[in-house]
Amino acid sequence: PAPSRRTLHAPYPGLKITSDGPRVLEFNARFGDPEAQVFMRLLKSDLFEIIKSCLDGDLVKQTIEWHPIFAVCVVMVSGGYPGKYQIGFPITGIDKAEKLSDVVIFHAGTKIDKSGWLTTNGGRVLNVTAIGSTPEEARNKAYEAVSVIHFEGMHYRNDIGLNFKVS
Repeated sequence: PAPSRRTLHAPYPGLKITSDGPRVLEFNARFGDPEAQVFMRLLKSDLFEIIKSCLDGDLVKQTIEWHPIFAVCVVMVSGGYPGKYQIGFPITGIDKAEKLSDVVIFHAGTKIDKSGWLTTNGGRVLNVTAIGSTPEEARNKAYEAVSVIHFEGMHYRNDIGLNFKVS
């Protein structure tokens, strides 16, 4: 299949789960890490309105809503990552993966080359996210999408979401 030519990015918070529920440790304005992808897939409220409320100093008035679903993000990396890795390999299958229900692909280390093809350009290459009504459903959809994406030397963990417990 021909390499893909699409890109997409998102923001993320640093969270800690406590006995009183999740607590925000930090919020990074950089739109590109795996934490952002699951956060954005679950956020029901308008992010712009939340940020505007923060800037206006009235976040306390903002009602933040979440979709009552689950999200999984599988990071696809270049061979050798986090150490030395090569770049410039064509990426195929993203178009097919994005046609799967509830799947969004976020780009981290990709580049359009001189020929117009999407290629690897970093250690963390793609973040494959999926949502589902259960953790298992989200995980299965994410790994189905991962299975159709290819680039030379690609690696990814196969245990993401395995030990998730719903309480």
